[in-house]
Amino acid sequence: MTNTRPGTSPPGLLSVRHQVGAVLTGFLDAKDLAAPGTELLYLTSTLRGFLTSGKRLRSVLCVYGWQAAGGDGEMAAAIRAAASLELFQVFALVHDDVMDDSDVRRGQPSAHRALAAAYTDRGGPRGRAAAHGLGAAVLLGDLALVWSDELLHTAGLDPSRLAQVMPLVADMRSELMYGQLLDLQSTGRLTGDVETALHVIRYKTAKYTVERPLHIGAAVGGAAPRVLDACTAFGIPLGEAFQLRDDLLGVFGDPAETGKSVLDDLREGKATVLMGLAFQRASPAQRETLRDLVGRSDLDDDRAAEVRTILESTGARQTVEEMITERRDAALTALDEAPFPEVTTAELRQIALAATDRQT
Repeated sequence: MTNTRPGTSPPGLLSVRHQVGAVLTGFLDAKDLAAPGTELLYLTSTLRGFLTSGKRLRSVLCVYGWQAAGGDGEMAAAIRAAASLELFQVFALVHDDVMDDSDVRRGQPSAHRALAAAYTDRGGPRGRAAAHGLGAAVLLGDLALVWSDELLHTAGLDPSRLAQVMPLVADMRSELMYGQLLDLQSTGRLTGDVETALHVIRYKTAKYTVERPLHIGAAVGGAAPRVLDACTAFGIPLGEAFQLRDDLLGVFGDPAETGKSVLDDLREGKATVLMGLAFQRASPAQRETLRDLVGRSDLDDDRAAEVRTILESTGARQTVEEMITERRDAALTALDEAPFPEVTTAELRQIALAATDRQT
């Protein structure tokens, strides 16, 4: 049952986002002042653009993990630890866009595209722009990773708490790399292998987006093992539901709302649960159409509409909706049984509903 012990009310979402944003701004301002030349400013200005957008779900969950553990210790340390996750997320997004050759991220040009354009604006030859953009984006991602580590180590945690946090951070990073590799290996292979697709989303999203941020925040607060276990019971099904929703939005969403093209996943041949279910159930003619169209870099809106028709007529889209509901309900049931303060449970419930019903 939910723990009814009194405790400090968890800060609201807007408050957490504002405080995390303030920490990141102050951190980058200090880096800019210490920069040896304008070249680093060229990267940090792009980095700032990424950090001012996004939902900051991981940082919010990190702070709520701290609250779930009882909010032991200074909240400032939890906020700085949460901010370090935002820098790590920029690292992951920038490198992900390089690997996927994506043009847009969060309604803006992806980092390698933005850096390529900035290169020519600064007088660089157009023939070198694309290569420069890719190389600079890799460096930007690396820089965000290094600074994420620095921000965490300067969060003000005492040595015993830092020793509890760091193995969780290491696990999170390794799990993300493993999930990313699985994603790379399966992309472009059109099969009905739904189990592998589920394995990808567990490591690339469920653990990275929900479970580990909760764990890290809880460890900052000195969590007992049962609190960490409850974070897992809630976080894994919610994280899977979150990614399944993302996969639907990547094909059926409104780009004006999501900030992402509805052609990218189809052009890349992403081996999602949605596509795996459709391929399993497709007729021979439909499979031939999927093989012909999915993974084509020149796929246009009209041909993408043919793919969407198959995704719906096979019942794949509806099945994914049902999978989202099942996992959301499992997460909410786990939350009802978690040893968290009631105020934290209420906030996490709202996050779970928003994450699975979202249109962005």
